[in-house]
Amino acid sequence: MKGGVLLMLIIPIKDGENIDRALKRYKRKFDKTGTVRQLRARQAFTKPSVVRRAQIQKAQYIQGLRDAMEG
Repeated sequence: MKGGVLLMLIIPIKDGENIDRALKRYKRKFDKTGTVRQLRARQAFTKPSVVRRAQIQKAQYIQGLRDAMEG
């Protein structure tokens, strides 16, 4: 892996634990690392101005939801 850190997820399985539950913990932990999101973001270059605009729009949307919940 070039310029990155290689992470290995370790999920200890307890005695008698259901494999589905362990798989669910693995998926949750993997999702938190953001690996897939990072790969998708690297597929195409996005200008910094576009990134900033998207962040501002997201913040406005979330603020609108909060305002709607208050009043």
